[in-house]
Amino acid sequence: MNQLVEPLIISILYVSIIIIITMSPGDSSFLDVSQKSFWRRHGLKLPGSVSIVPSNSTGDAKRVIGARYTFNSLVTSTQPPSDKNTILTYSPSLTSPPTPSQQPHRPPVKKNTSASSSSSTSTSPTDPGRHQRSISSPHKSFDAFLMDTNDEWSDTLEASPRPKQRPFLPTKLASSPLPVTLTTHAEVRPDMKAYVQNLLQDPSNILLSIPEQQSGDTSKTTKFKQVLSSSNVDLVALRQLSWSGIPKEFRLMAWQLLLGYLPCNSARRVATLARKRKEYADSVAASYARGTSGLDQGLWHQIHIDIPRTNPGIPLYHYETTQMCLERILYQWAIRHPASGYVQGINDLVTPIFEVFLSAYISDEDPEEYDIRQLDQEVLDVIEADSFWCLSKLLDGIQDNYTFAQPGIQRQISTLKELVCRIDVRLASHLQQEGIEFIQFAFRWMNCLLMRELPLKSTIRMWDTYLAEGSSEGFSEFHVYVCAAFLVKWSDQLQKLDFQGVMIFLQQLPTQGWVEKDVELLLSEAYMWKTLFHNAPSHLK
Repeated sequence: MNQLVEPLIISILYVSIIIIITMSPGDSSFLDVSQKSFWRRHGLKLPGSVSIVPSNSTGDAKRVIGARYTFNSLVTSTQPPSDKNTILTYSPSLTSPPTPSQQPHRPPVKKNTSASSSSSTSTSPTDPGRHQRSISSPHKSFDAFLMDTNDEWSDTLEASPRPKQRPFLPTKLASSPLPVTLTTHAEVRPDMKAYVQNLLQDPSNILLSIPEQQSGDTSKTTKFKQVLSSSNVDLVALRQLSWSGIPKEFRLMAWQLLLGYLPCNSARRVATLARKRKEYADSVAASYARGTSGLDQGLWHQIHIDIPRTNPGIPLYHYETTQMCLERILYQWAIRHPASGYVQGINDLVTPIFEVFLSAYISDEDPEEYDIRQLDQEVLDVIEADSFWCLSKLLDGIQDNYTFAQPGIQRQISTLKELVCRIDVRLASHLQQEGIEFIQFAFRWMNCLLMRELPLKSTIRMWDTYLAEGSSEGFSEFHVYVCAAFLVKWSDQLQKLDFQGVMIFLQQLPTQGWVEKDVELLLSEAYMWKTLFHNAPSHLK
């Protein structure tokens, strides 16, 4: 029996010595259980409670994030060691970190100076749903204890409401129940259209500014406005109207729709355009972060030397501003399409798009004679970004024309030869007798889409029909029939010339004076040949 009692007595003495050693000198309250509860004396943390950490700073409340709530932690004021009670203040919960100017006013903390007082209250701003924290007391109720230990994680904690943001309202078209009034820019120059700011946001705003009498064909203008003003544009109806030509005032919107850049749904246009333009701007900024020295020097050099050769007879493309825009567009496209990269001839394809978009923002002045240095930078940035995305959409349908060995062009030239042999046997025989291969003159026709054989304005009209045929079919399949009709048009002159004469004639075709009617006649002949042979390929064999 003595063997069991002796170790027990030793253990009790050992625990007592440890308690006496750890007790702070002069801390009489340690032995006074009536002053503080056990977890208060040792600063212990109960499950589900938040421990109170004294802070020596007088700054703003620290933020505590836990579970799915966001709230401010309790902060104690700096007190002398002799204070018996902990004085607390609350900070209203916020949904985001407050700035110094937004911090709520905190009233000064009141300290209890009476030694005999057994309890005190804390001052805090009025906060619905949160109770005033009680102070430790030997007579505290169990409910008050639960509130003290669990109030910070209470499910009744509500964050202050966020300010309501104004909902995004897309630009409405003329057919919308709520009409939109075009606002004019306060400092619009005479060379700029008055509604340019509205047009920058959404190209469909141009519909509100075009009277039906503005175009020569009022019936055609009315039909275009009716189709384009729909909240969901019918692309089938738009293609049918566009085949015979798009009025100049509608061309910007129609091309962007037919190329798949502008959404058919009017509610998505503003947001989509803003996102795509920002994406292009960010890409350019990243590529040119170190200037031209940070670019792929081989790629950039080839583009740089081709740009001055683009449309050398048109003043618009002589300006450095225009050339820099085209250079950035081509470089961005090339680095995004490593399978093909930049190929000579793509520089020509961007110019019709760039010119059409430019003409939409300036007055009735001829865009080919326009001094682009007068253009606002904001407008120029939009034209450049939109041109890039539309060029990308166009080339997506004919990219095999520019990949290794250019198989798309090889296929088109083969089809062209078969067509000419069926359409004009005498011309095909003459070319064969003179030893002329179709690839010797037709390669450029396919690579540059006849842009070096026709005036730029004629090309723009021809592209109206190409886009109506479909961005891929029009620039690949239908273009072959256009080339066949174009070659056969000069059959009589070519049959009188030898090899050298034929090659010189085809390099310098007399098309400088062509007008819209000449292009429409060429397109009509091409459509006739397509109707005869496209759905009956055996006739080409």
